[in-house]
Amino acid sequence: MAMPMSIENWLQSARGQLNTDSARLDAELILAHVLQVSRTYLYTWSDRLLTAEQVMAASSLLALRQQGQPIAYLCGMREFWSLPLSVSSATLIPRPDTETLVEWALTLPLPQHARVLDLGTGTGAIALALASERPQWHITAVDSQPEAVALALSNRNKLQLPIQVQLSDWFSAVTGSFDLIVSNPPYIDPLDPHLQQGDVRFEPHSALIAADHGMADLTHIIEQAPRFLHPDGWLLLEHGYQQAELVVAALQRQHFVGCRTQSDLAGQPRISGGCWHAQT
Repeated sequence: MAMPMSIENWLQSARGQLNTDSARLDAELILAHVLQVSRTYLYTWSDRLLTAEQVMAASSLLALRQQGQPIAYLCGMREFWSLPLSVSSATLIPRPDTETLVEWALTLPLPQHARVLDLGTGTGAIALALASERPQWHITAVDSQPEAVALALSNRNKLQLPIQVQLSDWFSAVTGSFDLIVSNPPYIDPLDPHLQQGDVRFEPHSALIAADHGMADLTHIIEQAPRFLHPDGWLLLEHGYQQAELVVAALQRQHFVGCRTQSDLAGQPRISGGCWHAQT
């Protein structure tokens, strides 16, 4: 059985074993998760002795992190838009870059009680972030995976935010029309070498990769969206940094106007969108 040790000693040992850029943060998140406390607590009570059981639990998670398992999956939680979201290996891990989409959506000239559709919602991150800022909006979040729908429902109930969640393969079960459609669909080329690096090695590839060099789902959404948008409704899409021109061109082919691209936190072109004008 593992020997008891102090919080400070365990963190110091864990940082040395991880030896990565995020080693300190990862160690803190793991131990805070095991103890069910805040990271601040770890430094306020750094001399507190851990039990042998706590050391074993934390060290088991540390070993998985050393193998590359995403910290969000190990702790079952990731913060997005300051919301604590439960995550699982059935969905993508919400990323800060996607907050760029949320920021853009909140600036749009939408009706007070806008109808919004989030396609491929995963954890519910985008829909829940929008609901936290615009509780008067009528937001529907859909996903084709039952596990993702269950997770988004769980996050909705935990956060008590007013969104509807349902099972749908893109638009297949969607009815009605919307003032805004948002999506972070799969957009990675199946041959992209990044699939063998970092957290994405452990994330569901069905939520990452798309045919046609990553453009298949983006194209499908752009082509189908006008059927579900009010005139002057908006479509915002996350995509790969090298896909902006292709996405904007596809939007323009479908008579979207005002098409443009927003860059993510790293300055890479990440979100493209436009306003749909029906043909006259």
